[in-house]
Amino acid sequence: MKGLPTLGLLGRLSLLVALTAVACSKKEAAVPRLTEEVAEHFDPALKPFYHGVASGDPLADRVILWTRVTPDTQLPKINVAWEVAEDEAFASIYRTDTTSTHAARDYTVKVDVDGLKPGRKYFYRFKALNATSPVGQTKTTPTGPQDSLKLAIVSCSNWEWGFFNAYDKIANRTDVDAVIHLGDYIYEYGQGKYGDTTIRKNLPTHEIVTLQDYRTRHSLYRLDKGLRRLSQRHPMIAIWDDHEVANNVYTTGAQNHQPGQEGDFAKRREAAVKAYYEWLPIRESAKHYRAFSYGSLADVFMLDERLEGRTKPADSMNDPAFLSEEQTMLGQEQLAWFENGLKNSTAQWKVVGNQVIFADVELSPVYPKMPRNLDSWDGYPKEKARLVETIRTQKIQDIIFITGDTHASWAIEAATEVKKTYNPQTSKGAFAVELGTTSVSSANDNEYHSTDTVRRMEEAMRKANPHVKYLNARDHGYLLLTLYPQAARGEWYYMESLRQPETSEVLGKRVRVKRGQSRIE
Repeated sequence: MKGLPTLGLLGRLSLLVALTAVACSKKEAAVPRLTEEVAEHFDPALKPFYHGVASGDPLADRVILWTRVTPDTQLPKINVAWEVAEDEAFASIYRTDTTSTHAARDYTVKVDVDGLKPGRKYFYRFKALNATSPVGQTKTTPTGPQDSLKLAIVSCSNWEWGFFNAYDKIANRTDVDAVIHLGDYIYEYGQGKYGDTTIRKNLPTHEIVTLQDYRTRHSLYRLDKGLRRLSQRHPMIAIWDDHEVANNVYTTGAQNHQPGQEGDFAKRREAAVKAYYEWLPIRESAKHYRAFSYGSLADVFMLDERLEGRTKPADSMNDPAFLSEEQTMLGQEQLAWFENGLKNSTAQWKVVGNQVIFADVELSPVYPKMPRNLDSWDGYPKEKARLVETIRTQKIQDIIFITGDTHASWAIEAATEVKKTYNPQTSKGAFAVELGTTSVSSANDNEYHSTDTVRRMEEAMRKANPHVKYLNARDHGYLLLTLYPQAARGEWYYMESLRQPETSEVLGKRVRVKRGQSRIE
């Protein structure tokens, strides 16, 4: 055999075996065994669909279906079959096909299933590696007149601050049409940097920066029982906020990004966005902002207030950038899209998926060094004024901003220049209603102060802001928004505890808004 030394037959065979072993070891090194930092959280009964199933971005004729297939070792490709039926037993398959996944998309699977009927519930499942996934259920959006619409609204879920029990309680509900996630779906911090590690700990242990870091963090979050059950039971419409990348992110940087430590921001942002689209049941396109129609009852506008057009926030209200026309939250293209959407909407309600508070809020009674939150719309007064002017001059009514980010519950009669133009008794001067959802688990004031202290803080805030009709900075949970043709109802549900995955919930507050008014009852 050419190239082999002069050896007897047995010697040659031994050398060939040795060379083959070396070649195999090199091949294995090039395609290593699949490592899962989060494997300690796997439920063996779900193998290889440890992360469950999910659906999202529902339209009248289609919906995104999602899963993740986790092989024992790296595979070049995994064939995956999917099935959609109108009954949970799959007695009659409505749609079925095959797709594939691979390591380049972290073995996640996403299918945009079309040809569906409007306002209809469907069941779905996946098959791969000789196993069948859990059965998920989803729902398309309706067309025409509707009697009601029920949206569960969530934001700010942090692994180390506790179990995602709000998700679990929403999963128990049979009356939810869709879940609206307003951002901070994951957090980027390293272990123990923002959380309570006596409950559970982040993986990876360091602050996430690379694509693999973001993938691992998404993988960890999806192993929470509450998130897994929520995803299996209801379609989700999600938008990112800042922590999907880094704290207080804007188009070209972030407060929690230091190039000397975390490298090039553009690469970090690209990695974060790629992992987000891999791990969420969201329709991928060049623009993250988008709209959904629920017949003549409601149009839902999901805004991207982070990565589309946000400029760096001003350092203070004395910063020349604060009142600059160049300061923008949405960017010109998205702003025009949103204004046109509001003007042209014929739906009874216009629901705005909004990451940060839109209404003016005076913080000085509680935070004297920060009279306004410049990371919110208060930090972009020129663009906010333009939007308000559009709403007023076009006489656009029945706008409900649904807002996350603050880890607190809010019911606000949205008004600008509150002390000049707003009447707290009659609600005159209000142009919309804003309902803020508290955090699923991220820390609120109660994690840092006693309940009595937080109540006094809330009272001081309401006194300084008479347009704020309800504020709770103590509890964690979700907002349930129910729309009817002539009224809207907001209900805040709170969790008894986040320290264990089983807990009870309580209805904390209920408010009502009549159609044609911006008054909170």
